[in-house]
Amino acid sequence: MAKIISRLRLKNMTLLQSIILLCCLTLITVLAVIVLEFRWAESIRLQFPDHSFVHDWLLTSLVSMVLLTVAVGIVLMASIFYRWKLKKPLEILMQASEKISANDLGFHISYEGKDEMGELCRVFEKMRSQLEKNYRVLWRSVEERKELNAIFAHDLRTPLSVLKGYSEFLTSYLPQNKISENQLLDMIQTMNVHIVRLENYTEAMSSIQKLEDMPVHTQTMEMDHLTSLLNDSARQITRQCNKTFGMSMDVNSKKLVLDIYLVMQVFENLMANGARYAASHVSIHYSVSKGLFSITVTDDGSGFSEEAIQKAVLPFYREEVWGANEHHGLGLYICKVLCEKHEGNLLVENGPNGGGSVTASFFTGLINS
Repeated sequence: MAKIISRLRLKNMTLLQSIILLCCLTLITVLAVIVLEFRWAESIRLQFPDHSFVHDWLLTSLVSMVLLTVAVGIVLMASIFYRWKLKKPLEILMQASEKISANDLGFHISYEGKDEMGELCRVFEKMRSQLEKNYRVLWRSVEERKELNAIFAHDLRTPLSVLKGYSEFLTSYLPQNKISENQLLDMIQTMNVHIVRLENYTEAMSSIQKLEDMPVHTQTMEMDHLTSLLNDSARQITRQCNKTFGMSMDVNSKKLVLDIYLVMQVFENLMANGARYAASHVSIHYSVSKGLFSITVTDDGSGFSEEAIQKAVLPFYREEVWGANEHHGLGLYICKVLCEKHEGNLLVENGPNGGGSVTASFFTGLINS
């Protein structure tokens, strides 16, 4: 019967349809066997018409055979149903559950059935895929947090060492009056500078935590209105630095679905960096491709060093340039965090004609009309 079902290619039947079909086939088979048993009993009775003992034995045997046939039919139907519809998907789900319990998410669930068990396997695969995605995000977040804490601890070491050294020096020599008033004032001023530095680092760490917890609120925005807002911000930033800017775009969509405030925060960070490093001009290019809205800011300065390209998006990384100490090296790291929250990314490189080039991309729902 299992071979007949397999040849009929009935895998697309639902569980209810399958069990109804099996019940019908089993009933037909059982009735056919019972008819044969009655014929056999009748043939025996005709052979021994005058033997009451044979008739009594034959009746008992016939009842027993009918009951046995019904029982065998039920067991056979249940066995076929289990092997046909339940065995393979249950084994797949059991193995998947064991792997998930062992924190192994690097596998895929595949089952070709179109019934409820097939749908259950597909839902289970979606759950596994989402778990894997969440696990990767969580792992990356933990690794970035470890890296951030390590960098933060490293940068704190210098001001703490200076404060500790001055504290020990004052403790040793101040009671003996071996420090002049001018020396004491200089030390206090230096210590105050490092205290302010520690405060700034603490505020920076707090701001990063707030950024990571910030929700994304998207809204539909006209492309022309969005670029107008961004260009107004670029004009104000470059004017403050006595620089100029130019804009180009490669956009087919008239409307985008974005978190405009998040996009503007990233854009203003990129423009501030570009204007600070530019010799005289900053170029802006807007584009939309593969569901991502991208903004590329390129300056005409000296460009990024090889080290800066590798480390520019790390927190607290600073090159030795004018004004770097005022920004704590968080600008591009903040941009990276915000881009990733918007399901995009941040790319740091040098432009084809020299100068630094940073591209921020954001996932967007495109509206063409």
